[in-house]
Amino acid sequence: MRSLIAGCGGYLPEKVLRNDDLAAAYGIETSDAWITDRTGIRQRHVAAPGETASSMGAAAARQALERAGLPEAAVDCIIVATSTPDSAFPATAVRIQAELGCGPGFAFDIAAACTGFIYALGMADALLRTGQARCALVIGTEVYTRILDWTDRGTCVLFGDGAGAVVLTAGEGQGTATDRGILSTHLHSDGRFADILHIEGGAGSTGGTGLLRMSGREVFRHAVSKLAAVVDESLAAHGLAQSDVRWLVPHQANLRIIDAMGKKLGLPKERVVVTVDRHANTSAASIPLALADADGRGAIERGDLVLMEAIGGGLTWGAALVRF
Repeated sequence: MRSLIAGCGGYLPEKVLRNDDLAAAYGIETSDAWITDRTGIRQRHVAAPGETASSMGAAAARQALERAGLPEAAVDCIIVATSTPDSAFPATAVRIQAELGCGPGFAFDIAAACTGFIYALGMADALLRTGQARCALVIGTEVYTRILDWTDRGTCVLFGDGAGAVVLTAGEGQGTATDRGILSTHLHSDGRFADILHIEGGAGSTGGTGLLRMSGREVFRHAVSKLAAVVDESLAAHGLAQSDVRWLVPHQANLRIIDAMGKKLGLPKERVVVTVDRHANTSAASIPLALADADGRGAIERGDLVLMEAIGGGLTWGAALVRF
């Protein structure tokens, strides 16, 4: 069995906060030039008061299902990657299940920060390959603007809100790298570095602000080495060369990291999907949003080999190889 990507969808809140607007609104000592030069970010979307991870995730899922040509009733599995759920429980996934009217089936959340979508994709692939599901929604949805310290210019300029989704359907293949579908996912974590990117406190904590904290230099250092290693690991698993990769769809955290990974693979810039300038870092939503962007403009063609990679709090990191 093979898990095929049948459709991609995305949702972005209507409100756009540009770099100069951000400095004026929150009195931060920063500028458009400072943010753009260091990150590549020019703007981010901000969820309206009534928007939540579940409402945005449902909107992205509807677009993905529409592009796949499938009804909500076909979905028997929903996996949501989010660090900003509607509540500690029930899972955001079951709220989306109810809003879409999917079922019967099952739904659950995964918390792996910015790597969450890769983790969720791996879980859904395993479920489809073993026959426990036939059609899965894999969703990344985040409202990071609600967990930011707006006095900390080292973090508040980096993140935005949004949701992305893919529809996976079960199909048959020959078990080779030429098959369409998910070839493999490669997942890693190292809890020794948990404190360099984390949220202070939580539902079961004895204290904390509930705000995001990050040691930017440390995260950047780990990102470069760990992403390079997991890219090599994923290609070696199938005897593929860097030149076989048609598209790189990376986690949209920092343009410098994205450019470094594109150069490592020898890809021209037009083969690297970049949305960080418009979306900022939307954590678990960034890769499916970038996929929806590329798919919506018809950039990715049938048979193209797509490499996705991400690193996030945990530390967690991973990669996925997919042939469309």
